[in-house]
Amino acid sequence: MQLPMTRRDMLCRLGGGFGALGLSSMLADAVGAPAATNPLAPKAPHFAAKAKRIIFLFMNGGPSHVDTFDPKPMLTKHHGQRPSALNKIDTMRRGNTTLMQSPFAFAPCGKSGLEISEIYPEVGKCADDLCVIRSLHTNNPNHEPSLLMMNSGEMQPTRPSLGSWLMYGLGTENQNLPGYLVLCPGKPVVGPQLWSNSFLPGVYQGTHINNANIDPKSLIRHVENGYLTTGEQRRQLDLLNRMNQLHLAQREQDQQLEGRIQSLEMAFRMQMEAQDAFDIKKEPESVRKDYGDGEFANACLIARRLAERGVRMIQIYYGNGQPWDDHQDINNHKKHAEKSDRPTAALLRDLKQRGMLDDTLVLWGGEFGRTPTSEGSKGRDHHSLGFSMWLAGGGVKGGTAYGATDELGMVAVQDRVHVHDLHATILHLLGLDHEKLTYRYSGRDFRLTDVHGHVVKGIIA
Repeated sequence: MQLPMTRRDMLCRLGGGFGALGLSSMLADAVGAPAATNPLAPKAPHFAAKAKRIIFLFMNGGPSHVDTFDPKPMLTKHHGQRPSALNKIDTMRRGNTTLMQSPFAFAPCGKSGLEISEIYPEVGKCADDLCVIRSLHTNNPNHEPSLLMMNSGEMQPTRPSLGSWLMYGLGTENQNLPGYLVLCPGKPVVGPQLWSNSFLPGVYQGTHINNANIDPKSLIRHVENGYLTTGEQRRQLDLLNRMNQLHLAQREQDQQLEGRIQSLEMAFRMQMEAQDAFDIKKEPESVRKDYGDGEFANACLIARRLAERGVRMIQIYYGNGQPWDDHQDINNHKKHAEKSDRPTAALLRDLKQRGMLDDTLVLWGGEFGRTPTSEGSKGRDHHSLGFSMWLAGGGVKGGTAYGATDELGMVAVQDRVHVHDLHATILHLLGLDHEKLTYRYSGRDFRLTDVHGHVVKGIIA
């Protein structure tokens, strides 16, 4: 007859699987033992990092570069015309359209004189912290493949997201919160595949939070247990983990099951800190006033609170669906800017005042830009041949513009930066060599940048 498993045997067996990761890390904290099996434990970078974390402000839908951060006076000069040169440019969505000037004025901002659209006056005050890349380009001008490319380096939903790669490469500092959080009031086109772990272990998947309601109990549901004490929950979870491990032993490398086991441990640990992290009412009124009101403003303030608690990557989607997709009237960009300008600038100032901007990389941008030509009478179509994004903090050169599109804003022509190059640079700033951060799957080594990508050294301070 088989003897009952002792407590020592149970802990020994649990230590070999993902289900015991939370328990092993707690025991390590208590008695000083190493928690070597914890895939979320902080890991050393390949080399000295300039940034520790990322806040990615994602303007889903595709903001127009020529109306935000890439002024083109020649559009005003040639407004309503169609130069013959346009016929030679394959935009994949080319129509019989004419050039359209921006309805917004640009002005030099800060000591650097970086030119920024009037629709972003508060961000303009932070110009000396911004590094605007004006020469980005991507492979496709349609939302789904471009969203996937910007988030995972591949146009098909088959690759891990940027945040998942960061978690795999670096782990996370706070074991009581997910290391990769995605705030979106609803979901963008494509949805969860944008923060998917794909073939990486399930523990590295992004955690989506619907921030349409800022009540912490609504943001993170089903975490608190109103019936059992912490000790009772721990014993219950240990028993459940034991059964799950027996089940897992009968299956071969079942990442979904391992991810589910780990999610139970994370939910248990989140009771200690999650509700507090998301409670922006604990911020001084002056801070909340600086960020302003609205879903995006609340998300930016939450992002700062998460960043200072050791979350590795926070991604904020501007809104549900594709709100920046202004085919009908580009003047709608002013509405979007009004909602995002103040909180974006407040986030940069807040991080800077707390001494966190130096090691926090902030990104702003969408999946592509918009055409310098008109769609209908007032709108702009999707555009992938040249567009802008900006970075701040985290080791980049502030008050600079890198690269350029042509005089009409149609094609990136100087110091061109592909999305793969952007990803390689982001990883570099966090101390990771994009060619060495690999994962073997299906008989080959995969990486975020596939077989492409070069670090854009010209933007690194």
